[in-house]
Amino acid sequence: MFDGIDGREMAVNGTTLFVRTGGRPDGPPLLLLHGYPETHVMWHRVAQQLAGHYCLVMPDLRGYGRSAKPAGASDHANYSKRAMAADVLGLMRALGHERFFVAGHDRGGRVAHRLALDHPGAVAKLCVIDIAPTLTMYERTDMAFATAYYHWFYLIQPQPLPERQIGADARWYLRWTLSGWGGQGGLDFVEPEALADYEAGFCTPEGVHGACEDYRAAASIDLVHDRASRAAGQRVACDLHVLWGERGVVARLFQPLADWRAACDGAVPGRAVAAGHFIPEELPQLTASELAGFFGTGGAGP
Repeated sequence: MFDGIDGREMAVNGTTLFVRTGGRPDGPPLLLLHGYPETHVMWHRVAQQLAGHYCLVMPDLRGYGRSAKPAGASDHANYSKRAMAADVLGLMRALGHERFFVAGHDRGGRVAHRLALDHPGAVAKLCVIDIAPTLTMYERTDMAFATAYYHWFYLIQPQPLPERQIGADARWYLRWTLSGWGGQGGLDFVEPEALADYEAGFCTPEGVHGACEDYRAAASIDLVHDRASRAAGQRVACDLHVLWGERGVVARLFQPLADWRAACDGAVPGRAVAAGHFIPEELPQLTASELAGFFGTGGAGP
């Protein structure tokens, strides 16, 4: 799945991340961040399209895949997007990349958003896929959103409630989650090798706990950080590209371009595409084309 793109563990920011690196060694560095409940493997078909142009970096986020899954702190700070952003920033610096492009899907987009706020000098351009800003989504919560994104309110329940319930059949829960958000009610967009990697990363007590802690942080300390950034007038400084699925919840209940333009000082292009939530897997060629068009493939560094 990743010919010429090597994988290894790296110690950064007091934790250990699994990361794949490869592509064009002298190309512009591009950090690709995955979402829930997946791993870096979600990018494999996109990576095949981009490897000739970019120096690719694809980690498993803290709590996911083959990366470390520490027990959550009482305030969930060790799973905050600030902590995860510091993880990937440390990773990029350890690899020699001080300034780089970033694309994030789902939870990875939220990590990328916080990375751009906390470390604006590091992020040259940002692409977020099928999300609106976290604070915006919580502030507009209504019955439709709570029903469609029930997991935002289920996974944040105190442990061990969701851990025990999901852990009773984590493989079924993972597959149900993927098929429910795919837009087609099936798993045709997920290759068997990718699904096996998602199951290996998620279907353990530590994997379920890590995912729950990610969401617990999003509903608590992340909102504290987001409100502080808003109060300080802090916005994304770089250009930001938005993609969202026509069949997804974000398309139905939010205004992705308007919501991100309210959070960004740079240019904010973007568009809906004919997909559900898992756009990089449903439409890998289109995703790669959108990223290349936005980030550029002329060889100049960010």
